[in-house]
Amino acid sequence: MSNIEILMPALSPTMEEGGIAKWLVKPGDTIRAGDLIAEIETDKAIMEFESASDGIICELLVEEGSNQIKVNTPIALISDESSSTKDRKVTKKHSNNSSSLNTNQLDHKSSDSGDGEEIKEGQKLFTVREAIRDALAEEMRTDQNVFLMGEEVAEYEGAYKVSQGLLDEFGSERVIDTPITEHGFTGLAAGAAFGGLKPVVEFMTFNFSLQAMDQIINTCAKTLYMSGGQMNCPIVIRGPNGAASQVAAQHSQDFAPWFASVPGLKVVQPFSANDAKGLLKSAIRDPNPVIFLENEILYNDKSASSKISDQLIPIGKAKVLVEGSDVTLVSYGIGIKHSLSAVELARDIDISVELIDLRSIRPIDYETVFESIKKTNRCITVEECFPICSIGNHLSASVMESIFDYLDSPIINCNGKDVPMPYAKNLEKAALLNPEEILNAIKKVTYRD
Repeated sequence: MSNIEILMPALSPTMEEGGIAKWLVKPGDTIRAGDLIAEIETDKAIMEFESASDGIICELLVEEGSNQIKVNTPIALISDESSSTKDRKVTKKHSNNSSSLNTNQLDHKSSDSGDGEEIKEGQKLFTVREAIRDALAEEMRTDQNVFLMGEEVAEYEGAYKVSQGLLDEFGSERVIDTPITEHGFTGLAAGAAFGGLKPVVEFMTFNFSLQAMDQIINTCAKTLYMSGGQMNCPIVIRGPNGAASQVAAQHSQDFAPWFASVPGLKVVQPFSANDAKGLLKSAIRDPNPVIFLENEILYNDKSASSKISDQLIPIGKAKVLVEGSDVTLVSYGIGIKHSLSAVELARDIDISVELIDLRSIRPIDYETVFESIKKTNRCITVEECFPICSIGNHLSASVMESIFDYLDSPIINCNGKDVPMPYAKNLEKAALLNPEEILNAIKKVTYRD
């Protein structure tokens, strides 16, 4: 019997192409109609894809992690259980290739978490999305007071599938779909926190947090101070922050500096999966309001995927990702992805770069930053937010006040451009930061240009 092609599905009305975020099957697996076979990355979210036929997975035609696959492109082949021996041999051969690929993937990350706990060799790589989901599930199992609420977090399992499986495990009293009213459900969550519960509020995007700024700043951030320390607000507000892909000016803003400027809030923005898990667990256990900023682009990004540990990562502690001697790069969130590329470009021209991942931007680990600059005598900050009143602006002033005599060149702040985010892809690319711009800054402070 001939093989049946499985085609890239159209999972949203505007979807013209997508990616294979994760295969849930492998060659040789027997499947039934309705079984989940893959997680498909659409233009809006990552969604599960079900098989429409019974059969055996004969061949996966597209590698996990591939993107820009046109709708209706063949992505896999299935045959029924009576298929020929020849088909089964092909399946076996392809399965071996797949295993080899996975083994190689496990080796591209360090075996140490960088925070004192060794991560065992052979552990799988987790995406940032999986790490956040695991952190939520673990904390909800540990503490009955922890609950999740937000738009589409329950029945739909999150706009980006971060809460996948949580409704089935914890039920509708602890995983709660809300109306489309950020001001309303953020206020409800603040009241629950004052009453002793530990809400985790998901914003579909932090662009929508503007609807709830009164509750976040005047209620969550200030009540501990205004009550003389008698009433705290153990709330975590989390969701994607910053530029996505072609969602234009009202959906691509980076609010990290906004929230970091408010006394009473803690603000974190991790890059790697391990940091995302460890920091979210710390945030949920913190008695104070924590703004937990994620990035849609990093949810399934290979550069941010990592092995993970169960260790809590303290809020307010930076991490030296790459050691170097010529210049210090300081960044956080998706800025780390651009910075890692720039480190490689600089290495090609014999410039040694030290890269610091702040992870936490309120409080900031000034000591780690200052000690690095004392060694390299140069500093560049990297972030995607607007250039005016950025975290880099604040760090530049702090360095000038505290260790000015160690500087051998001016500090440069690399940011996104000072314009609302365009929709057109070429203009969006021009508005965002890129590794080449960081490399140019590195050349400038080391007097190589």
